[in-house]
Amino acid sequence: MMTVKEILDQKGHTAWTISPGAKVLEALKLMAAKRVGALVVVENDEIVGIISERDYARKVILKGLQSQDTPVRDIMTTEVYGVRLDTAAEECMALMTDKRIRHLPVRTEGKLAGVISIGDVVKAVMTEQKVKIENLENYIMGKYQ
Repeated sequence: MMTVKEILDQKGHTAWTISPGAKVLEALKLMAAKRVGALVVVENDEIVGIISERDYARKVILKGLQSQDTPVRDIMTTEVYGVRLDTAAEECMALMTDKRIRHLPVRTEGKLAGVISIGDVVKAVMTEQKVKIENLENYIMGKYQ
């Protein structure tokens, strides 16, 4: 089974962060520049939330707020689910599906070690399934003696 560590080793361990006092517009610009859908909100080296494109759409646009005036703390999601480096991709997928979330911060030794998205997890699970199917096909065809 592929682990979060293996996913991060392939995609990179960089986790983009922002402070809760930053304006939402700054968060959006950073997400666009880094081509990510969420930022981990950090204050005093502690994860205090996560802000995603979904938060923006539902909590700024639909409520008529102004992104240049609204601080991240006002719209961030404060219930943050995280995983460890040894967590299996399938476990991440189950958590993301159950909690209806698209991004998981990764922690190791109390520190932020990266962020994985639902796309990263789906890719990892699909790769594993493809290998299993190829191995079964080879077995059925008698390629293993």
